[in-house]
Amino acid sequence: MEENTIDTNWMDETIRNIKKELRANMNGIASSQMRRGGMPHHVVWGIELPRLRNIAAEFPRDRRLGQRLWSENVRESQLLGILLTPPQEFLPEVADIWVHEARTPEAVSLLAMELISPQPWATDMAFRWIAGTHELASLCGWLTICRLLRQGNKLMPRSEAELRDHASVLSANAPLPLRKAVMQTIEAMEGPTPNQSARRTGECSPPEAQMDIQSIF
Repeated sequence: MEENTIDTNWMDETIRNIKKELRANMNGIASSQMRRGGMPHHVVWGIELPRLRNIAAEFPRDRRLGQRLWSENVRESQLLGILLTPPQEFLPEVADIWVHEARTPEAVSLLAMELISPQPWATDMAFRWIAGTHELASLCGWLTICRLLRQGNKLMPRSEAELRDHASVLSANAPLPLRKAVMQTIEAMEGPTPNQSARRTGECSPPEAQMDIQSIF
């Protein structure tokens, strides 16, 4: 009982300290722009991802802390929930829940980069999401495969053919982030051109990029 009390007190104090950091770093102009762009969260502090990474570096990675932050309807809290979750403790069933709970391309992009692509089950889950009808989950699947390819991983010919089939039936009216991720994945399968070789660092539409991160499906 005492250990549980200590854990609860630590968690509450850490959450309070994180919220102090968010308030101190609020960007009112960016917050207004994100809201006008359709950002769906109840609270949007307008803090850019590089600064959120700096804030995350000030706190320990903890699975329960990440879950607590993810459960809040606050853009920055959810992104910090991803950044503060230890990848080695991120289970596939939790990944499936988070991907389907995510509300923006920004969130699934960060999930793919930080928590999903390092996993041994990443490819299987990514193909499952790509084959489904949930557009943000599909985006996460494409981004995960793209990142793995750019890190030097290879797909079997049958898997490449499956991806090309999915790409061929993608609607021209599909959201821009999804179309961009599909295009980048196909390019990654084919290998870099001379003009693209300098970009092959493992990133596929990273959240830092200006890629309509506020567009809502």
